[in-house]
Amino acid sequence: MNKEINGEMINIPEHVAIIMDGNGRWAKKRLMPRTYGHSEGAKAIERTCENADELGIKYLTVYAFSTENWKRSVEEVSTIMNIFRKYLVDSIERSNRNNMRVRIIGKREDLPEDIVEKMDNLEKATANNTGLQFSVAINYGGRDEITRAVRQIASDCMAGKLSPDAVTEDTVSAYLDTKELTDPDLLIRTSGELRTSNFLPWQIAYSEFYFTDVLWPDFDMDELVNACRYYSHRDRRYGGVK
Repeated sequence: MNKEINGEMINIPEHVAIIMDGNGRWAKKRLMPRTYGHSEGAKAIERTCENADELGIKYLTVYAFSTENWKRSVEEVSTIMNIFRKYLVDSIERSNRNNMRVRIIGKREDLPEDIVEKMDNLEKATANNTGLQFSVAINYGGRDEITRAVRQIASDCMAGKLSPDAVTEDTVSAYLDTKELTDPDLLIRTSGELRTSNFLPWQIAYSEFYFTDVLWPDFDMDELVNACRYYSHRDRRYGGVK
C-alpha cells in the first residue's frame, strides 16, 4: 500500500515484525535499573501499535520474551512477567477501543498459569476486532516453534490424518504459531545488533531487514517511517530476476 507522508509516497509493508532490543542499555545510560527499561519498553509497544495502525500496516508482530530469556536474573525475569501481567489485562480495553486484535505466539507450557489465563482472555476479548492484527511472541523460539510443528506433523502422519508425501511448505506453515498470519515483509531490529536471534526463522525467509541503532524505548513514528522508507526502496525479487 502506498501512503503519502510529508509529500513523499512510501510503500507501506503489510506485515512488520520487530525484535525489540535495547531496554537494558537504555536504562543503563540513564543510571537506572534494567527493569526500568523494560517498563518503558512496554510503553513503546503501545505507541508502536498506534503508529503502525496510523500508517496502514495490517500485521505487527513483536518479540517480547524468548525461550532463551529465562537465563536472565531471577529479578529481571520476575519483573518482565509482572509487566506482562499488567499489559495483558490493560490491553483488553485499549485493544477493543482501537479495534485491534491480539494474538500471543510461543510455547505456553513453561509460563505461569495466571499469565496463560490472561493471554487466553485477551485473545478471546479481541478475536472479532478487524483493525491492526497484533501478535506478541512470549516464551518464543523459532527452532522450538518448528520442532513443535514437526512433532505434530509426525503425530498426524502416524495417526493417518496426513500423508508424508502430502507434506509441503504450506503444510509446515499451517502447523506454525503464525498460521493465521502472512509472512513478514519487513523485519526491524533496534539497538544496533545485526542478528535475528531465533525469531521467525521460517517466516522471514524473504523478509527485508532494517537495523537501527535506536534503542527500543526511543523507537517512535519517525523511526518506523524510516524503516518503511527503506523497505519502499527495496526490489523484492523472491529469488527471481527482473
